[in-house]
Amino acid sequence: MASWLMATVQIRNLSDEVHRELKAEAARRGQSLSEYLRVELERWAGYPTHAELTERIRARGPYSGPSLDELTAMVREDRDSH
Repeated sequence: MASWLMATVQIRNLSDEVHRELKAEAARRGQSLSEYLRVELERWAGYPTHAELTERIRARGPYSGPSLDELTAMVREDRDSH
């Protein structure tokens, strides 16, 4: 996408401590602060909302797998077999 189509975001009142931490993390990753924040914001923006997650869970229907007691027994059996 052409750079003239890109939006710009300005963050005000960021503490010096947070700024230092973000800048240090960007440096550890070999990125500029702007690049690091852009990548992280794009990743964050791709997360589903609470409402979307709730709908996904509802769409799955009721859980029909093993009970907690059955799962516990399976784990114990597996541990005992080693």
